[in-house]
Amino acid sequence: MISQETIVKLLYTIGSRKEVEQYLRHYSSVESQKFAVIKVGGAVLTDELETLASALTFLNRVGLYPIVLHGAGPQLNRLLDDAGIEPQYEEGIRITDPRTLEIARKVFLAENLKLVDALERHGTRARPIPGGVFVADYLDKDKYGFVGKIKGVNKEVIESSIRAGALPILTSLAETPDGQILNVNADVAAAELATVIEPLKIVFLNEKNGLYHGVTNKKIDVINLDEEYEDLLKEPWVKYGTRLKLKQCKELLDGLPRSSSVAIMSASHLHKELFTDSGAGTLIRRGHKLFKYDSLGQVDPDKIRRIMEAEDSVVKSGQVSVASYLRELQQKPQVSIYTDEPGQVLAIVTSDPADPTKPAVLEKLLATKTAVLNNVPDNLWNSIRKDHDVLTWRVPSEGGMDKSWHFERADGSLRNPMDGSTMFFYGIQDSEKVKQTLDTFTPKKPSQTRAYSTFVQRRGYATSTTKRNVGLIGARGYTGRELINLIDKHPHLNLTHVSSRELEGKDLDGYTKSKLTYVNLKPDELAKQTEVDAWVLALPNGVCTPFVRQVEADVKDGKSSEKVLVDLSADYRFDNTWTYGLPEFNRKSLVGATRISNPGCYATGAQMSLRPLLPFLDPKAAPTVFGVSGYSGAGTKPSPKNDPEVLRDNLIPYSLTGHVHELEVSHQLGTPINFIPHVAPFFQGISLTVNVPLQKTMSHKDVKSVFEEFYQDEKLVKVVEGEPYVRDNAGKHFVRVGGFAVHPHGRRAVIVATIDNLLKGAATQALQNLNLALGYDEYTGIPIE
Repeated sequence: MISQETIVKLLYTIGSRKEVEQYLRHYSSVESQKFAVIKVGGAVLTDELETLASALTFLNRVGLYPIVLHGAGPQLNRLLDDAGIEPQYEEGIRITDPRTLEIARKVFLAENLKLVDALERHGTRARPIPGGVFVADYLDKDKYGFVGKIKGVNKEVIESSIRAGALPILTSLAETPDGQILNVNADVAAAELATVIEPLKIVFLNEKNGLYHGVTNKKIDVINLDEEYEDLLKEPWVKYGTRLKLKQCKELLDGLPRSSSVAIMSASHLHKELFTDSGAGTLIRRGHKLFKYDSLGQVDPDKIRRIMEAEDSVVKSGQVSVASYLRELQQKPQVSIYTDEPGQVLAIVTSDPADPTKPAVLEKLLATKTAVLNNVPDNLWNSIRKDHDVLTWRVPSEGGMDKSWHFERADGSLRNPMDGSTMFFYGIQDSEKVKQTLDTFTPKKPSQTRAYSTFVQRRGYATSTTKRNVGLIGARGYTGRELINLIDKHPHLNLTHVSSRELEGKDLDGYTKSKLTYVNLKPDELAKQTEVDAWVLALPNGVCTPFVRQVEADVKDGKSSEKVLVDLSADYRFDNTWTYGLPEFNRKSLVGATRISNPGCYATGAQMSLRPLLPFLDPKAAPTVFGVSGYSGAGTKPSPKNDPEVLRDNLIPYSLTGHVHELEVSHQLGTPINFIPHVAPFFQGISLTVNVPLQKTMSHKDVKSVFEEFYQDEKLVKVVEGEPYVRDNAGKHFVRVGGFAVHPHGRRAVIVATIDNLLKGAATQALQNLNLALGYDEYTGIPIE
């Protein structure tokens, strides 16, 4: 049986953290046969067979067993034409006479075996099931001939295949109780099968990769039927096939659990689309009909009460009763209540019409786990955004929804150090108004110096000069030494603890602010170090977890105040409760963060080289990153990779597939990359040569312009014309990106980047993260050249 760890690693190669979480929550607990019914059109079998087999193989490797049902319409039409038989249709249904049925049976058998053979070539077990699943009667023998109307589904045939570890590959041929074969439309058969199986996903594969808007010609990403169906049917462009497909989906989903959905996509996007909310194809779901009320009197108070008692932490803890909150709400000048039909989400927005300068306030945003899983809060948020151009809202430290959800929707934020809550806002552009808004959020105290940061595009405001104390665990390594040097020159940070098992008892050299001696701190000793505001964990992979767990337990038990933790290992780079610490791409989330996972050195350089070109990547070909690092990147523990004698006149390749940085970069960018690392004889620095397949033709000038615009405001990224050299970047705190080259056909670009693995690849980046988390200007203490 494939392990969950392997499944997660596979998923990280195709998607983001959210996609992986969706798999783990949504699919890993569902019965195998209830995952998905996938209907494959005949044209897909002809034109995209290998792509389809590859996508189905991926699903199987992550432990899923989709039920595949295919048609063979185009193939049948060709053979009928060869036989001199003209296809006949009545009301869109193929009239099937004995000769047509004979040819159809042969075609279905041949196409069924063709798909099974393709899957077997990819190493996936598959079982051909051309018949025996659907029981049918004649639809109308006199009118349509041998066409069936399905009356029953034999699930045992499918379940037997899945129990044996083989993907079931079905045709839409049915049989009468006495054994007569009947032809059934594959779409109809897939719908009947879904009604019996009740899968989470029903997938229709087509060449167009979804449904398209008849006016804008843009692909429709998501259709929420409860909210949009009636309006869509009124659109003049919704006719013929599009209208029929919408009606079919509505009829099908109305009879299935609300968690089920229909996806229309191409085979090439199958493996990825199943793990996204909306992506390559068109996702059709029932969703929830949303309602807005302009006063409390218009909404059932019991509906508000039920969700508040279930999801509101303040009510659940007994701090406030629902009745008292509603009484308080009645005193507000204007109240808007947003909710859905089953009462799984609730938003309450208050405003003061008499003072339009005051932003509206989102008082409550509550959602059940089911609603979050089905993205109902996203739909609710769209309604709120339409009604309110300016909005502020506060999220407690233990908010019900992932705080990253709020960061993605805000222009700026402020963390309240008193209670750990965060205030978010959007639509406030004037910096003075931002300050006034933030002043109302955090009450002033005589001894308190507040820090507040806002984000209008890339601008930042930080005013804190409060002294903070930092403890460093794992101070023996090269990165720890560089971080000590940076903190020594930082105007507001003091180093109070340096912990190293090997150096315990020795004096710390090179730190001038105070005399320090190396200690060997144990996890249970951290709570006693009350003066520490932030701990930096500069430990090898797999070592820091006991320290993290102890800090969190101490905070929970009241033995310690909240601490900022910055982990320099790979242990938490895939953990959704930690913030990924690459400020150039994730600044908003890092302000006030308390759990930060510092990116890898290679991963930082690779993302810097690829991020600007993400919109232009060829989805059918993965970028390749050829990396060469100095031997300091192999750490201080002796090994061939950091032995100068072994490296002399040498270049050592290692971990050529599946390197943790390959997974990390693929995960963060949301697209797979290939990474090939090497160690070189020099001590410090990294060179990355990145091959980028492009989906559209670009010139050298186009590529360079994309990078210049993307990084124009970044102080620690320098875009250069020629190829950057490792020796020129050693000891520097910035990344150099350049060497832009484009193949003559314009569909392949090459980028070269250099980065100091110990500075911007580790220590400098850690200091950026500490600054943002503790309320300082991001670049405080970092030499800017």
